[in-house]
Amino acid sequence: MQPELEHSHTAEAIRARLARDPRISYLRDWIYGGIDGVVTTFAIVAGVVGANLSSRIVLVLGLANLVADGFAMAAGNYSGTQAERDDYDRLLAVERKHIAIVPDGEREEIRQIFRSKGFSGDQLERIVDVITADESRWAKTMVVEEYGLAPTPKSPTVAALNTFAAFLLCGLVPLVTYLGAGGFVPCVVATGVAFFAIGAIKSRWSLTPWWWSGFGTFFIGMSAAALAFFVGYGFRMIFNLAAG
Repeated sequence: MQPELEHSHTAEAIRARLARDPRISYLRDWIYGGIDGVVTTFAIVAGVVGANLSSRIVLVLGLANLVADGFAMAAGNYSGTQAERDDYDRLLAVERKHIAIVPDGEREEIRQIFRSKGFSGDQLERIVDVITADESRWAKTMVVEEYGLAPTPKSPTVAALNTFAAFLLCGLVPLVTYLGAGGFVPCVVATGVAFFAIGAIKSRWSLTPWWWSGFGTFFIGMSAAALAFFVGYGFRMIFNLAAG
């Protein structure tokens, strides 16, 4: 019995699959925004509880953090992704200029790149001829093979929206459970579940077992939350000693 495959390998299925635009993954943006949303919001709750402050402060700081920090993260991700696209466009322009000025040198680069992949003789020369016959294909091949950039850069806007949405959705978990369930313990439990769920879902795109990925994310997130709690508790002790 053959194992189940991820997609069909008939000629028609392969043709249809390759005819579609390559799928761009925004998994990193979701994980990045989701984990940070839970960590920062729970850090506020833990810090306020550790300092023994009013739950109103949790509400005010939590909501302000969700909007402001979430937007800041999205803006930062937008700028970073846009920088990657700008770098891709810059290198593409560089390669097109080099192709126009020194085509023989650029052709030799293609030849050496594919020679290092194991091609040689007439087979290698046919590959060089096919790639260099189209200037757009030639330049894009150089950007990918020489500089190691992704052939399809991500959209800065979509990356930013994914980060912002994940930050808001996941960041609401500690805030809602603390205020709605009326206690710090339910908030801790819900936050731990959120961390574990993010890690478990992430494992779908890796070879790591879901439970190990979940525990790994749980450990990282809860460590950050514990640090925030003890910082708040420490300041509370300092202020109590100073007042006494």
